[in-house]
Amino acid sequence: MNEKRPDGIERYDHPAGGWDALKAVAKTLAHQQIVAQGTRTLLKANQPEGFDCPGCAWPDPKHTSSFEFCENGAKAITWESTAKRTDAAFFETHKVSELWEWTDHKLEDEGRLTLPLHYNRETDHYEPIAWESAFTLIAEGLNRLDSPHQAEFYTSGRASNESAFLYQLFVRAFGTNNFPDCSNMCHEATSVGLPMSIGVGKGTVTLEDFDHTDAIFSFGHNPGTNHPRMMSTLHEASRRGVPIIVFNPLKERALERFAAPQDPLEMATLSSTRIASAYHQVKVGGDLAALKGIMKAVFARDTEAASSGNDGVLDRAFIAEHTTGFDALRTDVEGTTWTDIEAASGLTRNAIEGAADVYIKAKNVIVCYGMGLTQHAHGTENVQQVANLLMLRGNIGRPGAGIAPIRGHSNVQGDRTVGITEIPNEALLDGMEKAFGFRPSGEKGHNAIEAIEAISAGRSKALVCLGGNLAVAMSDHLATFEAMRKLDLVVHIATKLNRSHLLLARTSLVLPCLGRTDLDTQASGPQSVTVEDSMSMVHASRGFLKPPAVMLKSEPAIIAGIAKATLGDRYSIEWDGLIADYSHIRDKIEIVFPEFFDFNKRVRVPGGFRLDVAASYRRWNTPTGKANFLTARGLRVDPLLINKDTLLLTTIRSHDQYNTTVYGMDDRYRGVFGRRDVLFMNAADLANLQLSDGDLIDIRSLIGADECDRRVTKFTAVAYDIPPGSVAGYYPEFNTLVPLKHFDRTSGTPSYKGVPVTVARASESPVSPSPAIPD
Repeated sequence: MNEKRPDGIERYDHPAGGWDALKAVAKTLAHQQIVAQGTRTLLKANQPEGFDCPGCAWPDPKHTSSFEFCENGAKAITWESTAKRTDAAFFETHKVSELWEWTDHKLEDEGRLTLPLHYNRETDHYEPIAWESAFTLIAEGLNRLDSPHQAEFYTSGRASNESAFLYQLFVRAFGTNNFPDCSNMCHEATSVGLPMSIGVGKGTVTLEDFDHTDAIFSFGHNPGTNHPRMMSTLHEASRRGVPIIVFNPLKERALERFAAPQDPLEMATLSSTRIASAYHQVKVGGDLAALKGIMKAVFARDTEAASSGNDGVLDRAFIAEHTTGFDALRTDVEGTTWTDIEAASGLTRNAIEGAADVYIKAKNVIVCYGMGLTQHAHGTENVQQVANLLMLRGNIGRPGAGIAPIRGHSNVQGDRTVGITEIPNEALLDGMEKAFGFRPSGEKGHNAIEAIEAISAGRSKALVCLGGNLAVAMSDHLATFEAMRKLDLVVHIATKLNRSHLLLARTSLVLPCLGRTDLDTQASGPQSVTVEDSMSMVHASRGFLKPPAVMLKSEPAIIAGIAKATLGDRYSIEWDGLIADYSHIRDKIEIVFPEFFDFNKRVRVPGGFRLDVAASYRRWNTPTGKANFLTARGLRVDPLLINKDTLLLTTIRSHDQYNTTVYGMDDRYRGVFGRRDVLFMNAADLANLQLSDGDLIDIRSLIGADECDRRVTKFTAVAYDIPPGSVAGYYPEFNTLVPLKHFDRTSGTPSYKGVPVTVARASESPVSPSPAIPD
């Protein structure tokens, strides 16, 4: 007899992709009421004359197929191009206090925003407002501040290069560098850590490198859910015999086996392809130990080879010519014991040495990684150890080899490239002066955590959000929600309603914008925008759908409207001319950032062009002029974990989710249906705590427990294949357990994936939970 599982928890044995993925696409088309239109829209996704998917940043192939979308990309596209509308009648019917009780899924599922909105505190309703009146209100609020530094300007990774560039132009002309952005919460460890190692905060590989690699190592990411088009690349690599070595706490189905919907044979035979040739379930937070273990094994194999009179397994010529710091790294790694490495990683020495042997045997190796490495208190060091591993055998700067940080939003990398940064360098300031005749301040601004801290302390009084759902994406909902309610002014530029819009300031506005799929027509005619993918390819994106409402403006037009009202004729910036024809914005980008030379010409080439990534060509833009081996002392094990009842929490996304956007309540590949209120636990940990599969539990954060009792209550324990001592729950529900102060001190990235917690049977007495997300 089968053991009864908790409600909504079922065994799911199918591969990732396949017919279930196509069924999910059909279901979402029907749910968004766009079956015919949606099908046509999907066929234009990621095409040379179409639009870039508003989902992930995986690069486009050479467009040999018209089928260049994936299941979750289809969800992102149909979520945006839905027939549903959140219009004036909706806001007349529903008070904001009522909407607060809705789930995040239900809020966004109401559809596209259709008109500018201003909150009326007397009626507790959002009410329509004219565009010019909205711009005037915003300008008055910003100009009323004692200092420009009292305003924060947030950017979502879905903003185009043109939008992001205009945004940073406006904000720097206004007088501040306060640019909290979504990068701060995801891959900032990459943006900060890799320049120290190799001189650039981006990956060094191209999509074509995957065709020539001899081994792929994957750390801390779930491509089947978060960047599913990568699965086609992994599928092809596996089929030609490339070993794919995975390090991840949970066994993600797409990294086990995948059925490509584009493969007629697999679809007809209901077969699939094995993806991971070896799957190592590292403990949450154990990646640093695993990486050191692989390097320790490489050094041991090198010593063995050298003692036999061979050349060894290191690329000594590369190390001598291109690097510094090798001896210090080797001393540190060889001084780390196997006992400590095994304890911290949760892996055996044999498993780690087996991975090292694959690495040594392969001539060309690519290492891919995601937020499983970056969202830790030592995330920057994790990233740098990946670079160290690759440099040992010269696996940077040659075909088929390199480092591949896998980004989230489709232009999160591009936004940083065109100036969304709180730390402007001299080159950016010089470029701005050359292009616009004024030199912005070089003073460091606020990142995301610093922005919330400043708002909480009353030092910042205004917040403008170019997309996103900042309050929900941030750590520590207790502190973040309370802080945002203290603001004098908040402005959200958005396509749909979300929870951040319900955190009300003295003056609150929501401004509806065009989406990636919408036709954007300005004075000179239809416009295209540009985006940069994870591999530094820049290409055009052109929407084609009739906008959902005549009142909508594009993101660039909204930014220009706010800028004109706020700045007047300051610096004589031709805002109207820039908006009339976006090619004029690209001309300015080219002046500020010379790597965009011939921008308008090159972006018209199908597939676009690749920006210069110096490390790809073994040019090292570091102070030493070389690539730097950087040592991470110790294994960074949290001392709170000494207590046997302490568990380490990692937050994860469900398969029906993209970042904070929840498309539905299922997580098909993990066997969860119709719910999100679960904590995945190892069976031994359940037994140790005298709990059973399906018990109601309370989860309490141990970080900052002396200051605040952060907990979530009445969740369901679910027995799952996860290493002992590790637990996993859904983001953003568990963000409440991550204090603002729990972050990587080098990059400022919140430690969403490494929170010491305790788990206990749910209290019978009412406990004050987080303010967070309604069930």
